[in-house]
Amino acid sequence: MSEQTPLDVPEGDPFGPHNLPYGVFSLRGAAQGDRRVGVRLGSHVLDAGAAAAALGSPYVSLLAQPTLNPLLAAGRTAWSDVRRALTAWVTVPAHRAVVEPLFHPLSDVELHLPFEVADYVDFYASEHHASNLGQMFRPDAPAPLTPNWKHLPIGYHGRSGTVVVSGTEVVRPTGQRKTPAETAPVFGPSVRLDIEAEVGFVVGTPSTLATPVPLADFRDHVFGLCLLNDWSARDIQAWEYVPLGPFLGKSFTTSVSAWVTPLEALDAARVTPPERTHELLPYLDDSAESVADEPGGYDLRMTVTLNGQVISEPPFSTVYWTAAQQLAHMTANGASLRTGDLYGSGTVSGPEPAQYGSLIELTWNGRDPLELPDGKRTFLEDGDEVTLSAWAPGPDGTRVGLGEVTGRILPAR
Repeated sequence: MSEQTPLDVPEGDPFGPHNLPYGVFSLRGAAQGDRRVGVRLGSHVLDAGAAAAALGSPYVSLLAQPTLNPLLAAGRTAWSDVRRALTAWVTVPAHRAVVEPLFHPLSDVELHLPFEVADYVDFYASEHHASNLGQMFRPDAPAPLTPNWKHLPIGYHGRSGTVVVSGTEVVRPTGQRKTPAETAPVFGPSVRLDIEAEVGFVVGTPSTLATPVPLADFRDHVFGLCLLNDWSARDIQAWEYVPLGPFLGKSFTTSVSAWVTPLEALDAARVTPPERTHELLPYLDDSAESVADEPGGYDLRMTVTLNGQVISEPPFSTVYWTAAQQLAHMTANGASLRTGDLYGSGTVSGPEPAQYGSLIELTWNGRDPLELPDGKRTFLEDGDEVTLSAWAPGPDGTRVGLGEVTGRILPAR
């Protein structure tokens, strides 16, 4: 029996040749600046730039880099060509002798933020999440959703400089907070620290200022997706967000997975989004013939664990506003895209309590604590560790692994 190599990925592995997500890695103990683009195959990472050089590939200039940004900027044709080449490198026997030595076990590498984040926007696209929060905070309103919610994807601009890679510890934020019963605000560590299970979309090709991006051009601009945890200090947020929206309650840290899955790897996971209950304006109308043959939803199966205990399994297929609609709305006023722009879906929540993507929903604003093996939880305590993971249906019954994003809470400083 021949010896197993990194190319001999077990059948059914969610990181087989059908997936090939991109990341940036360095060898443990290497110099600080020695970062390289890597592609995951099974439990190993391929040094993509070294493979391109060894095989005489014309894509060396895109892959022999310390970040994904040059590849992101190269555009959709290049993305497809590079993916086709990578697939051949890891599947064609003639390349085996050259490629095998260029793999590294994941245990031997350190993973880094895979791209330089330009702008960061976060949306509020899950109807179930928005309805739950509406019921909590506007119980006397005629409907849980605000009047604009079914007409446009609501979002806000976040802070790109505090986007961090999975594994980065999260320091409990400090800020102003005030409960309705208090007469004046106090300053101190957040006592209602929360998670938001989201999906992030990574922009590759930029757009021109004052030129909106139509729905049909979504795949010409968006390279792929990653998992995203938008950590949220609910008490700070509640005091500050009127009238301009989220600010310090969100901007302290946003965590993303180390792997960016190209959209091409997720073709089998495309699904029709939830039925629209309101007529959409033309720029958001995804029933048009030009985009109807490419459904805008994605069937991503997410799992949230707190200290190793599964607490939720949000289904991304239930998200009302698609990533293409979010992109179209984000640029409708002429705002331009930049390579490395990141935008989040907003908290993903399904219709059932076991599918809620935040603690504020899972505990109904702290009223119903979660019963966990290590004690009750309403919001996060110091030392808690949260992991978001996900997979999607792939071709021929396979699964496409989306990696994970993990963060552990440290005390306030």
